[in-house]
Amino acid sequence: MTVHLHWFLPTGGDGRTLVDRHAYTDGGITRDRAVSGVRAPDIDYLIQIAKAAEQLGFEAVLTPTGTWCEDAWLTTVALAQHTERLKFLVAFRPGVISPVLAAQMASTYQRITRGRLLLNVVTGGDSTEQRRFGDHLDHDRRYARTAEFLSVVRGAWSGRPFDYEGEHFRIEGGLTALPPDPLPEIFFGGSSAAAGPVAAEHADVYLTWGEPPWQVKEKIDWIRGLAEERGRTVRFGIRLHTISRDSAREAWATADRLLSDLDAGTIAAAQQVLGRSESVGQQRMLALHEGGSLGRDRLEISPNLWAGVGLVRGGAGTALVGSHAEVADRIEEYHDLGVEHFVLSGYPHLEEAYWFGEGVRPELAARGLLPTVLPSPLLGVPAANGRPASAPGGAPLLVAGGR
Repeated sequence: MTVHLHWFLPTGGDGRTLVDRHAYTDGGITRDRAVSGVRAPDIDYLIQIAKAAEQLGFEAVLTPTGTWCEDAWLTTVALAQHTERLKFLVAFRPGVISPVLAAQMASTYQRITRGRLLLNVVTGGDSTEQRRFGDHLDHDRRYARTAEFLSVVRGAWSGRPFDYEGEHFRIEGGLTALPPDPLPEIFFGGSSAAAGPVAAEHADVYLTWGEPPWQVKEKIDWIRGLAEERGRTVRFGIRLHTISRDSAREAWATADRLLSDLDAGTIAAAQQVLGRSESVGQQRMLALHEGGSLGRDRLEISPNLWAGVGLVRGGAGTALVGSHAEVADRIEEYHDLGVEHFVLSGYPHLEEAYWFGEGVRPELAARGLLPTVLPSPLLGVPAANGRPASAPGGAPLLVAGGR
């Protein structure tokens, strides 16, 4: 089993800081202060990230969904016109779209991109956000609806009229006239008791956020057992940030710099908002740093696993921090537990893609975890400091929409 490496598209904005989307007083409607180092998610900048990810050998890029992001379907189909091999892991909420329409959209997407779609089904853990899109179901009923939604999608992909009657959907003759080829793999995450059976029944890849290895193992065992009861096999993935450098000292210095932007008020405001989330996974993330109460020198919660990101950001709240070899060690450790897909990110996403792609990826290939090391077209081009010209610290990186 080899490792599948994926990167992230910051369609809600990017920058050199953790606080660009969290300097809010009212949950995201207005900002209470200007934040420096923020890059708008304009199409030119996102093209740079997508092309860098493809060049560096990432298989796909995850595109988030929500109020503060550009629409994932529209953005990624535009980016597909500027890339050749890169796949797009499109996140969407099943509660705000018809399942037959979603099946049709996925089919069209596969033909337009020649088979480069992956689907990330996001049930939703924030009722305020769900109501904003017209969804008024509670947490557990949302997962029940997701199960029905995915049943309909797969039925519509069968190429034959499909009938379905459930609590949330009633479909008569649901059909995708031209089914997608290949069928998009479905990525799905959820840590609650309501989420587990949905993953076991419908997911191709179960995604977890970056918890310590022993906790990830517990989740894998849980989902694997539920899937076996249903006669299915589920693969596993993990969502992490990364800060890898030529030395551990450089990596931890970068993590410390990110923390230096965070004052106590910013952390407290973010934790108050995140603490209201209904997501069990989000609550598990908050518990890793004890709701922000851990001292800044105690945020390494497992070797090379740093919980600093989760002080102000929802979702994935941990980062692998260390030398390229150390980060590769941790990836290998998770891989040994059964994790196959690694969905990674870093701030800023353009520069960190190069740090990881040119630093960690060769380490993984040397250990037999990747099939090949893709040659860079700039390989061997010198920079003033001896690093490849494509790398941060080498020739300047041109960043559209940044400052």
